[in-house]
Amino acid sequence: MQIQINTDHNIEAHQVELARISDAVEKALSRVSHHITRIEVHLSDESRHKSSQDDKRCMIEARLEGHAPVAVTHEAETLDNAVDGAAEKLCRVIESDLGRLHDQKSRRTDPPVPSPELTERP
Repeated sequence: MQIQINTDHNIEAHQVELARISDAVEKALSRVSHHITRIEVHLSDESRHKSSQDDKRCMIEARLEGHAPVAVTHEAETLDNAVDGAAEKLCRVIESDLGRLHDQKSRRTDPPVPSPELTERP
């Protein structure tokens, strides 16, 4: 699973922080990582100079094998909390989507497609 981290111009990204963020995302998504090909993490500070709560924002987009991308957003007081919240949300969304797809496949009622070996030739 490839993880790419992007920051806005209000956040100074240091290599240590990026590694910590990458590890946190990878750990939170470990249960569904075999379905994910790539993760993009977007970090931003919505109100850099203001002292308001929940101004750190994390948006995570996951690219799943054979499925449309999934994205979630979480805002918190710190970047670490925003990343943790977004990663947990994303894991729940992916598990829900995969569970729904599994249920749909198990409930199909159309007849199976015959294999070419079993069809008679004239």
